[in-house]
Amino acid sequence: MEKKNIFTKQQVFRNLHNILIIYGKKMQELSKNDQELRRIEELNLLEEAGLNAYPCSFEKTHSNSFILENFSDDDPSPLADVAVAGRIMSLRRMGKATFCHIQDEEKKLQIYFKKDEIPDFYENLKLLDIGDFIGVNGYVFRTKMGEISIHAKNVVLLCKSTKILPITKEVVDEQGNKVVFDEFADKELRYRKRYIDLIVNPDIKEVFKKRAAIINEIRNIFNEKGWLEVETPVLQPIYGGATARPFITHHNALDFDLYLRIADELYLKKLIVGGFEAVYEISKNFRNEGMDRMHNPEFTSLELYVAYKDYNWMMETTENLISAVCKKVNGSFVTKFGDLEIDFTPPFRRAKMFDLFEQYLGENIRNFSDEELVKICEKNEVELPANASRMKILDELFGAVVQPNLIQPTFVIDYPLEMSPLAKSHRSEKGLVERFEMFVAGFELTNAFSELNDPRDQRRRLEEQSRIRAAGDDEAMTLDEDFLNAIEIGMPPTAGLGIGIDRLVMLLTNQKSIRDVIIFPLLRPEKI
Repeated sequence: MEKKNIFTKQQVFRNLHNILIIYGKKMQELSKNDQELRRIEELNLLEEAGLNAYPCSFEKTHSNSFILENFSDDDPSPLADVAVAGRIMSLRRMGKATFCHIQDEEKKLQIYFKKDEIPDFYENLKLLDIGDFIGVNGYVFRTKMGEISIHAKNVVLLCKSTKILPITKEVVDEQGNKVVFDEFADKELRYRKRYIDLIVNPDIKEVFKKRAAIINEIRNIFNEKGWLEVETPVLQPIYGGATARPFITHHNALDFDLYLRIADELYLKKLIVGGFEAVYEISKNFRNEGMDRMHNPEFTSLELYVAYKDYNWMMETTENLISAVCKKVNGSFVTKFGDLEIDFTPPFRRAKMFDLFEQYLGENIRNFSDEELVKICEKNEVELPANASRMKILDELFGAVVQPNLIQPTFVIDYPLEMSPLAKSHRSEKGLVERFEMFVAGFELTNAFSELNDPRDQRRRLEEQSRIRAAGDDEAMTLDEDFLNAIEIGMPPTAGLGIGIDRLVMLLTNQKSIRDVIIFPLLRPEKI
């Protein structure tokens, strides 16, 4: 019996989708050079006609959003004389009339050109393309089709685009999902050419506007408390403050190596030693590590240090800060993250680290030897690097077994001393330190300590880190004599906090990858 190929509607749709993408890309490549040559010719013709295709400025009076939100059919007079500017995103010529849409930072707005009202410029409209910038003077009205538009009285070319924007086509599948057909459906290409992504997919601007709002709100909260924002060195002779591999550079004039900072911590603590009682920094840090949806080698971090406080106080401060920021930018304590609903209503859950180990491993591992911990890792299929330190073993085990279960905001508290070289020893639990990390949606968002200020203990801890480093762990901390000297001068009881700003933005904007909230993420070089 002859076999028949039977395809579901979904399979047919997917095949059509793929065919359209391949066909579209090939056609674009075939015509791209011709179209770009045509644009250059148009530019030459415009300049021959005496038009400056790249003027210095244009006096814009109104945004597209303001016009769309404030136009009134009952009284159009307040918008009888406006000047708008933006990029042409559509163009429709109809003999004696032409319509286009221009896009400014926020919205698209229709422009209506009438031949007999702008005779000098009208002939030049045929030399304009999608992607060009224009400035328009005119009045606002509503067309017969009901669309708020600008009736152009004067037009100025502001920039001639000589490259072609990707053409975006959309269809809706049987499940109601919007499917976009264009070369910019490729995520990596969107990251690589973000300037085009912002044009073709203007909705992503909202992510970066919200990112700015999140950072501004943090600043507002801290500044209202009188805490001082500072700037510490990015180039450091000795890196420290975290367990991470640094980027190394070289200062030619002084002829010595420098490191891009992996954390702000040590310098900020020196400021506490110097007499400031509350300092914070929102800054770029750099770690020469792997890249995935949660890690970028260049990232933004907040660090805060407040004298005379401890990690309990900092836990309250952290939950109040994050919940307030969430409420401010999203209008609610509850935010959507993928299929999850994350509730930032304070107070957040608190759980001891070894209690969580026991909950998810089924046994208390607090007093296990290194060898026993390795066996636990093998049993749970947790891969370890060769010669892993106890710090590394516990960190990898927690990340694999416990962390994925921490969905709602959870403060994991009271870490083993081996994992926290800069944290103060626990006041009542031997072998532990006063540290918490906050986890949300299965990933770490914050790290905080009651800061270690005993210079003797701090030296012992950093010397142990040096031994671990010598044994092969190149992420272990280095011994910084200047920092130790500062602690010896004397640092008051202090609470410290670090927050990954990029991850916080991911949570509050419902973005699954850190690359979606970093406007120009680092990528591998393009293959030529």
